[in-house]
Amino acid sequence: MNNGPVTDQPDPESRLDPEIAALLRRDPAGLVAAVVQEERTRDVLMVGWMDDEALHRTLTTGRSTFWSRSRKEYWVKGETSGHRQWVREVRLDCDGDTLLVTVRQDGAACHTGDRTCFDARRLPAVVAAGGRR
Repeated sequence: MNNGPVTDQPDPESRLDPEIAALLRRDPAGLVAAVVQEERTRDVLMVGWMDDEALHRTLTTGRSTFWSRSRKEYWVKGETSGHRQWVREVRLDCDGDTLLVTVRQDGAACHTGDRTCFDARRLPAVVAAGGRR
């Protein structure tokens, strides 16, 4: 699957550790998808976007920090709502283009007030019977 061009070039102004920056495969806007998962329940809470600076802030503050593509600014989850995320672990996938951020979530993760951003719209899908048990 081709998701479009990616860049392996870190932001030259970045405070992110150069060894970590070298592992990332960014989209053309310099972003990497960040899947956020609740530590205790393993529920997927949300997906956000991080550039090098947002990842640096996440790794060094223990608070999930993202780049808002619409507002063109950094935001810390829960800064205005009080529904904070406390980072427990950050992992990079095998391709270097997705982060898994494990957190302890205070309150709702979704801006709609739902527990996760994946609560409300379940799509109809055939449930396959195969696979290992």
